[in-house]
Amino acid sequence: MPTPPDSRLDLPFFEPRHHDVVREVRAWLDAEHGIDSLVEGDYAQESRGFVRSLGRAGLLRHMFPTQDGGDVDVRTIALLREEICYRSALADSAFITQGIATAALWRHGNQAVRDKYVAGARDGSRIPAFGLSEPEGGSDVAATKTVARREGDAWVIDGTKTWTSNAGIADHYIVFARTGELPGARGLSAFMVDADNPGLTVLEPLVVSAPHPMASVRFANCRVKADMIVGEPTMGFQLAMSTLDIFRPTVGAAALGLAQRALDEGVERVRTRVLYGAPMIAMPAVQARIAEMQADLHTARLAVYRACWLRDKVGREGGRAASAISSMGKLVGTEAAHRIIDSAVQLFGGKGVTRGCIIEQLWRDVRAFRIYEGATEVQRAILGRHVARSVGQFPLPAAH
Repeated sequence: MPTPPDSRLDLPFFEPRHHDVVREVRAWLDAEHGIDSLVEGDYAQESRGFVRSLGRAGLLRHMFPTQDGGDVDVRTIALLREEICYRSALADSAFITQGIATAALWRHGNQAVRDKYVAGARDGSRIPAFGLSEPEGGSDVAATKTVARREGDAWVIDGTKTWTSNAGIADHYIVFARTGELPGARGLSAFMVDADNPGLTVLEPLVVSAPHPMASVRFANCRVKADMIVGEPTMGFQLAMSTLDIFRPTVGAAALGLAQRALDEGVERVRTRVLYGAPMIAMPAVQARIAEMQADLHTARLAVYRACWLRDKVGREGGRAASAISSMGKLVGTEAAHRIIDSAVQLFGGKGVTRGCIIEQLWRDVRAFRIYEGATEVQRAILGRHVARSVGQFPLPAAH
């Protein structure tokens, strides 16, 4: 199995410890014989296995701060995601969801919640899920319709979440619901719900283009103890957005892992395939296509890892600037990866759209990267509003 080159580590954004991280994850990937982008069989069970294995290898620790009140290193997570995604988008999904669905807990959960849920997510013994999107909400988080009402020493949740990664295999869910104190985004709160809660029902799995454990989840008279609220009431939108700010640039890095694999496979294809009596790579049009792919990849990688470096430098206090930085990394990385993989499909011809071909799998894998954690259009809106505010163009509606 090929591995992506180390040219990223020559960029000025990295320190010696980042080289160690790359060696660590490559050792895990080599030890996990058979990990590849082609997914067959019970992919939900495969995801569960990936989480357990990542926990045993200690790689999940990078998703959590080393001390209370600390922060994670976004560059480390990005490097890990690019390496893992080069081999398997499914393994990357298993890896990153442990972080996305837990960040609000280690940042704002009370001690009892942290002790119960964070340690298990860190060692891979517990699988979390992140219940944010709704059937009619999508990227418009402020339009959340799921509600939670206070009844004595409990909260009672009613509503439906969808596109929930790990639904069906998760041990617990962080759920965002409207508690009614304030309108729009200001009226949301976050709650922890155990998977065995009788008020929680996992609906039929959602079958998406790239194999991935995902389903809708219904909450009906779902009672949770009062101390299962994460942070303070009405903090939900802030918790959700600050979580996405951490991980959005790493989505770009993961997408570039897929793109690097597509480029490598494409070069090998044109090197060995003969057309019109000569290897394809001898054709000027093919050379031009490869050059565009290479330039796109390296340019995007600069933007993605600059975003990760800036996010680490600015930290959690960056406010709107941090959101714009994160959005830039996701936008540039995912859009470039889409173009690169589409070009690889073109180089493969008919084989590139045939099930069982690695390029076809990559083509399906990358498509969702331009949607989840805020679609491309949302990232453009965040960046555009940031520029407008910087030149004093007010008032502007809040970006989600």
